[in-house]
Amino acid sequence: MQTFTISRVGGQGDGVAETPDGPIFAGLTLPGETVRGEVVDGRLEQVEIVTPSPDRIAPVSPQYGDCGGCSLQHWADKPYLDWKQDQVRLALAREGIETEIEPTVATPPGTRRRVALHARRTEDGRVMLGFKARRSWRLVEVRECPVADPRIMRAIPALTEIAAAFLEHPKSAPSLHVTWTLTGLDVDVTGVERRSGGGLSADAQRRAIAAAHRADLARLSLAGDTLVMARQPTVAFGPATVALPAGGFLQAVPQAEAAMVERALAAVKGAKKIADLFCGAGTFTFPLATVAPVIAADASKAGIEALKAGVGSAKGMKAITAEARDLFRRPLTPYDLKGVDAIVFDPPRAGAADQTAQIATTKAGVVVGVSCNPQTFARDARVLINAGFRLERVTPVDQFLWSSHVELVGVFKR
Repeated sequence: MQTFTISRVGGQGDGVAETPDGPIFAGLTLPGETVRGEVVDGRLEQVEIVTPSPDRIAPVSPQYGDCGGCSLQHWADKPYLDWKQDQVRLALAREGIETEIEPTVATPPGTRRRVALHARRTEDGRVMLGFKARRSWRLVEVRECPVADPRIMRAIPALTEIAAAFLEHPKSAPSLHVTWTLTGLDVDVTGVERRSGGGLSADAQRRAIAAAHRADLARLSLAGDTLVMARQPTVAFGPATVALPAGGFLQAVPQAEAAMVERALAAVKGAKKIADLFCGAGTFTFPLATVAPVIAADASKAGIEALKAGVGSAKGMKAITAEARDLFRRPLTPYDLKGVDAIVFDPPRAGAADQTAQIATTKAGVVVGVSCNPQTFARDARVLINAGFRLERVTPVDQFLWSSHVELVGVFKR
């Protein structure tokens, strides 16, 4: 057994002890703690906390330490939120960018409306739902989760029954993507073996549909294809009510979404024409349309169709023009964005290098970048700064509570 002092928490949420031979990573530890364990491939295993940090608090999840979802649940709120703010600062510093970084926006427990539950059959034939264990493919069965919306957790027994129908093929490893919507639970199932099994049998489909009815699901779909829909799952985006596409993207926490939308709206106030790029089904589009006409674009055809259908659900909005377009292969050009004076873009984790290069050459005076990856945001920010924009401020948002993930909103002005 070796003893180390943790100096910091790294970007993946593990404590780091600096040694002459390089960093040693120790999960579930905090800065200033003295820890003991066996070093295996640069990681401390069988970690024992010798001297705990004064910032260590009691975790609230019964799966803490085994479940891979909440690697920072043992950290007091203030230093935890400060750490997320610092992760944004470090990412920007790697690109030589300095700006105001606001305090991290916190989100409360019990508010995540989207979770992915993995289904497996145990050796005794029982079906279990759970999350992946830390650094493992093993499942940790979950009956309580302090992060998730309680309405999802109450549905676990019914969701387990639904999952059983998707385990007919031995190679299937179903994941239930569960979303709480205005009309109830929407469940999209992925990971069902299709190549050697030919997909879900008619009998399994019937059992899944019957279980969905008993669970009173709004909708059950398989990889985006609807199996049964009792009610159209809907969500509210600003003044609009939008029919959520099966398997479609939705921000995980309503409070985090509201914080990001609020900052985008404040930044584009007074704009005459706005572009919303990587718009999905209209998370930002509809609130932005209360300010000015909006050009919206996203690669998801289903998302764009849902956005278009939602236009008639609200009053008091300016015109919305929406296009299904792969912005990685065909980014909108300055010609496409002619007359646009404010741009909001919310790309996937990979960022939007090509689209950002086009934004940089437009005449837009305000750009709002929304990101779930500070590293790719910093890379794209450097492109805009080199083109004459100033990154005025960045707001970290703790959408994924007690995890190492950081969302953010950055406001650029010429």
